[in-house]
Amino acid sequence: MHPVETDEGLFAGRAVSLYNLPMNEQRERFEKLKSKLGVSEKKKRLEELSKKASSEDLWKDFKKGQVLMQELSSLKKELEDVDLIELYLESEEEVELESLLKKLEIKAFLSGKYDKESAILSIHAGQGGTEACDWASTLLRMYLRYAEAKGFSVMEIDKTPGEEVGVKSITYEVDGEYAYGYLKKEAGTHRLVRLSPFNANNLRQTSFALVEVLPVINEDIEVDIKPEDLEFEAIHSSGHGGQNVNKVSTAVRLRHKPTGIVVECQTERYQGRNRELALRVLRGKLYAVEEEKLSLEKKALKGEHKSAGWGNQIRSYVLQPYKLVKDLRTNFESTNPEAVLDGNLDDFIEAEIKL
Repeated sequence: MHPVETDEGLFAGRAVSLYNLPMNEQRERFEKLKSKLGVSEKKKRLEELSKKASSEDLWKDFKKGQVLMQELSSLKKELEDVDLIELYLESEEEVELESLLKKLEIKAFLSGKYDKESAILSIHAGQGGTEACDWASTLLRMYLRYAEAKGFSVMEIDKTPGEEVGVKSITYEVDGEYAYGYLKKEAGTHRLVRLSPFNANNLRQTSFALVEVLPVINEDIEVDIKPEDLEFEAIHSSGHGGQNVNKVSTAVRLRHKPTGIVVECQTERYQGRNRELALRVLRGKLYAVEEEKLSLEKKALKGEHKSAGWGNQIRSYVLQPYKLVKDLRTNFESTNPEAVLDGNLDDFIEAEIKL
């Protein structure tokens, strides 16, 4: 595997394995991390939230109370790590210093607007019929294993099975702090090269699948969806759900007229809940559209151009004639594709985060 250089002045010119350093260098890097993370401001915010949490009026608005307590819990966890590092540095003990510094380093890079939020993960099989559907289901398993290792919970939102095996398309909500930040750069085309298990001649086959990652955006955050811009349709579910599935139109299809974006949800037994989940996905898609516009504008100003969407292959997984997984943006690679496909994505994702 190749080491990945870091940027933004935090670890300039150093590889990822930079923590076996003299204590004075670790102190210096820790101070830079504290500055980038805004530790002083976060300590003030923690004091402010702690006072509000002890107020008798907190739970008069249950939703606001929940949001406050979530932020309070998140700040406490982050500052606990800061306090632990300070203790280790004072005592000059290096027992857990390396892992704690690495953890803070990742948090320093996950500073995007919605990086702390949960994520909506979709996988779409590319051209290739059975092969592509099987590859899409393999990617799904990889991400579910990764989510499990991170302690994230997952909930299926929508699924279109493959005609023979696998899935044509599937959408999950990945719930957990920083789920979107960790997964957002997994978006793009993933390519598989292997000996086909569906071909009688056992020929080498190339398959593609598209991964889409969106943030879960709360109703009160900056994405304005006007009721008159929505076209709602109740449809019969094609998924699991017992006898109720085919008798009652519990699934929903939402179309956003200004953009033409269509979202379906069918996993819940109740139409109202499916509509709520579909709106959640739609908010994420609208946010992604705006982000893509801004990104293209910036590239145009810089005189750069790269075709957007399906053609942007980000990673290759080669099982034959050799074994290699390579990220084409970071050049990070592994010669153990079985482990990667079993959800061991940390090294790849950490390299992406530092792009």
